[in-house]
Amino acid sequence: MPIQWFPGHMHVTKKAIAERMTEIDVVIELLDARLPGSSANPMLHALTGHKPRLKVLNKQDLADPVVTARWLAHYNAQPETRAIALDASERAPAQKLVAACHALAPNRGGMAKPMRVLICGVPNVGKSTLINTLKGERKAKTGDEAGITKLEQRITLADDFYLWDTPGMLWPRIIVDKSGYNLAASGAVGRNAYDEEEVALELLDYLRQHYAPLLEARFKLSEPIAQMRDEEVLEAIGRKRGALLGKGRVNMQKAAEIVMNEFRAAILGRVSLETPEEFASWLAEGERKDAERQAKKDARKSRRKGSVSPDSPEVSE
Repeated sequence: MPIQWFPGHMHVTKKAIAERMTEIDVVIELLDARLPGSSANPMLHALTGHKPRLKVLNKQDLADPVVTARWLAHYNAQPETRAIALDASERAPAQKLVAACHALAPNRGGMAKPMRVLICGVPNVGKSTLINTLKGERKAKTGDEAGITKLEQRITLADDFYLWDTPGMLWPRIIVDKSGYNLAASGAVGRNAYDEEEVALELLDYLRQHYAPLLEARFKLSEPIAQMRDEEVLEAIGRKRGALLGKGRVNMQKAAEIVMNEFRAAILGRVSLETPEEFASWLAEGERKDAERQAKKDARKSRRKGSVSPDSPEVSE
């Protein structure tokens, strides 16, 4: 089932970003390095116009470094865009984004023309941790849960460098099904918006195809993962970890939580859930299905309008 999550405060965030754009020099979009395409908000292009963009692939220490390099090359080939990878909790790498902002807006700086930067991203991508690292103090709330930040706040990183932090924002409708699952697996979606067992099975399907040795090493399953179905892998993990119900039945919900928690904490190892080419393929398919859905919707609307003819006689009481 497609995953969607757009609580009320995200409407407020969308409006705040649009209003703030007139006074912003650079837009920083924080992405999850394990799923850069899925964690990039498609609404931002329309909201931010042609402002220079800095794509920050955060949590790079959790992602597959080979795949991260491909994503950096992909984004750095785009106009008015720079991309860097970092771990938001490390101070020295985080300072790279300040230099990158000045490179994107070289005419800004000094008290007369202070640098004005907006930072945005999906929920739970690490914005608050990054801001606290830059500032050297707990200026923003953090937590391993989607939707911690609820209000926009301005933070002064230097006398001539202002940073506006915005709450995490998804988009009203996710048209790429795989993106919904990846976002849920990463913790960017509220827990009430998805079925954990379903998300864990999608996650295992990808990991089994691309990172089977890591799964086998971590869970020490008795059979080769390549010979097992996703449901069998999840059940075997639950049995191995003692997630059992009565009469030896596996608690699949508990097994799903184990898989997702170990993915989020990188206990499985450094893995990425998509390459630029895979995401482009998923996006094209999602756009095709969305166009078909819209065409059917327009056709139904047209039929309803056509059923009411302007020449129809009025019905008198």
